[in-house]
Amino acid sequence: MSNRRYNRVLLKISGDCFSDFELLKRVADQLIKARADGARLAVVMGGGNILRGRDTRDMDQAAADKAGMLATVINGIKLTELLGARARVRHVSAIGVPGTAAGYDIWQAREALKEGRILVLSGGTGNPFFSTDSAAALRAAELGMDVLLKGTRVCGVYSADPEKNPHAKLYPRLSYEQALVERLAVMDLTAFALCMERKIPIVVFDIARSGVILDIIKGKRIGSLVC
Repeated sequence: MSNRRYNRVLLKISGDCFSDFELLKRVADQLIKARADGARLAVVMGGGNILRGRDTRDMDQAAADKAGMLATVINGIKLTELLGARARVRHVSAIGVPGTAAGYDIWQAREALKEGRILVLSGGTGNPFFSTDSAAALRAAELGMDVLLKGTRVCGVYSADPEKNPHAKLYPRLSYEQALVERLAVMDLTAFALCMERKIPIVVFDIARSGVILDIIKGKRIGSLVC
């Protein structure tokens, strides 16, 4: 089943991807190919392979979240290195790290996209108590992206956790309202509400599937589309 081609794409990947170098390399290869084909691209990454703020019980939550933001900067450096040898890349962070990642500025980020650079966006939103899902939704809105692609460990949005319930039903397409009413784990509520308000479609898919990012950008219906 075909879908429309996406020209401006924000990809959200979890920190878990950075624990698997071969997977991360495949993601980078697809981004480089998509950019060569004319797509405008930005990537928001998690930092859970290093530290998850919500799992740090012995720290104040705000401090733990700040540490988690720094973890995403480390992952941003790694992704930038993978991409930089073969594509024009700009790594910016919501928490600027001089000499490593410039501070995020919406106007400069928009200009970098116009120049054809792949944007690597680390540091979350720059504020505690917000997830990297929220950062992805916020940047997608600010940068005028056509779609938010969320790479996960499963094939899409299910009626229940498919890793726990073998009878869980996959939804190829669903509305924002259905996802809310059924309390489906698409994204955290802050991120989801922003996508719904700005009418940014969300595609949830298995990041490990071969060529999946390129296929979705080209218009193949893969995973679950929330719109």
